Amino acid sequence: MPIPLSAEPYKEGQLLLFDKPYGWTSFQVVNKVRWLLKKHYGIKKIKVGHAGTLDPLATGLLLICTGRFTKRIQEFQGLIKEYEGTITLGATTPSYDLETAIDHRYPTQHITSELLHEATRGFLGEVIQYPPVFSAVKKDGKRLYEYARAGEKVEIKPRRVTLTQFDLTRIALPEVDFKVECSKGTYIRSLAYDYGQRLNSGGYLSALRRTRIGTFLAENALSIEAFEKRAQAAQS
Repeated sequence: MPIPLSAEPYKEGQLLLFDKPYGWTSFQVVNKVRWLLKKHYGIKKIKVGHAGTLDPLATGLLLICTGRFTKRIQEFQGLIKEYEGTITLGATTPSYDLETAIDHRYPTQHITSELLHEATRGFLGEVIQYPPVFSAVKKDGKRLYEYARAGEKVEIKPRRVTLTQFDLTRIALPEVDFKVECSKGTYIRSLAYDYGQRLNSGGYLSALRRTRIGTFLAENALSIEAFEKRAQAAQS
């Protein structure tokens, strides 16, 4: 990914590909990039935004827009996305991932390789999905996770999403690795939960990496550290 040597290209508008580290929120990446641009390029004020949230426990491709490119965020958000990850079967968590502790356990002895592959086919095409209660979806001006952390129950509206690929790449029960290609708005955590339900068991997302957005690939993305080094070099 080419890094401009002067401030002007960032002000005009840039699309930057980042490999979001584990444990960071997408907004933390945005804030870090904005701070680096101000520090190393002397930009006093600049618009910076991301085109599609990644959960803190996920890694992979995050598109960051600067300047006029922030007006194209919705365009980038609408692109097809590809993920790779791991679903752990036989248990559930309230957040559908490792953010919260296991709340229920279920049998897995009945799960066969044939049943696993058959269940994936049931998710191809348009599906109805409920966002996790621990998510940033807004209801009545508040994020769902704010209700969840306060112990308040709230009605969650379903959404229609499309999966064009859902393949298993490794089976080592209770874990299964997968590859998914999906539309905007798809929650892979919800897919993990629903997949466990389809198997008459439980399931939660134990690892996730976004590998592609449209034609943009994670393998071409920069780490935060690499971007900072290049920014420092540009300043000197």
